[in-house]
Amino acid sequence: MLKITILGAGALGCAMGGVLTEAGHDVWLINRNAAQIEAMRRDGLRLRTGGVDRTVAVQAVTSAQDVTGGAADLVIVLVKSFHTAEAMQAATCLLGPQTVVLSLQNGLGHEEILAAIVGRERLLAGKTYVGGSPLAPGHVIAGTRNKLTVIGKPDGGVSARAQRVAEVFNGAGLDTNVSRNITGVIWDKLLVNVATGALSAITRLSYGPLYQSPELQATATAAVAEAMAVAKASGIRLSITDPTEPWRLAGAGLPPEFKPSMLQSLEKGSITEIDFINGAIVREGEKVGVATPVNRTLVACIKGLERGLLG
Repeated sequence: MLKITILGAGALGCAMGGVLTEAGHDVWLINRNAAQIEAMRRDGLRLRTGGVDRTVAVQAVTSAQDVTGGAADLVIVLVKSFHTAEAMQAATCLLGPQTVVLSLQNGLGHEEILAAIVGRERLLAGKTYVGGSPLAPGHVIAGTRNKLTVIGKPDGGVSARAQRVAEVFNGAGLDTNVSRNITGVIWDKLLVNVATGALSAITRLSYGPLYQSPELQATATAAVAEAMAVAKASGIRLSITDPTEPWRLAGAGLPPEFKPSMLQSLEKGSITEIDFINGAIVREGEKVGVATPVNRTLVACIKGLERGLLG
């Protein structure tokens, strides 16, 4: 049994934390949203899988300082990209000599931020295709079945720590592999986020109607093709070779009502992670001289929506 804390236990964190709890681990869900935490304390965490709800008794707190029992064995970082430094600095009380910190966040650039706070020697990077979508406080759609998670050392290679985390995840039904090329894996997942996140947020469409539009699929494919060209020019080794594949991967196994995190953010009146996703493609493209007009347009549209929401 491991002591696992999930820093940023939104819908995805609750989905993963719920199944890890069911597997017998000492899991703590950390979320600053008091209503979310109160609902889980009162009613348990309700997970909906395949249209069927089940309730999991969980440990949920609003601050890392409220976690009891000493340091964590594993800290899974799932906060929004723009909150990474603030959240980790507030959670250093969770760190002990053997604590592993694993980022499963969307986009590019988190590992450098975390390494500066916790040290690169304890850091693992990864990406997950597990999905989570909120229904109500403490109630989420959990897309955990047959959804791959890949982890590894940021500088490559395979460590005993990474292997242990993969064993724990697999034991909880979270299909997990260890990669020697985690940078390529991060880019592979970035392509999936590029495919659907901004388009869903701009159109306000969940996956059901989103996937019924050939025009949106064509735009998604064009955005992904740009990102793949940037990766090639940057020397990144991708496993994805077909620009239509990320569109397919994003929706595989998820229900029609599923909403990606970028749409969830706008619906909550929050800014999005666009700067770490499509915006990252634009920035990296500028570095290597690859034009990214589709991604640049998607970024502009999201920025306009954010301005309209936030004033």
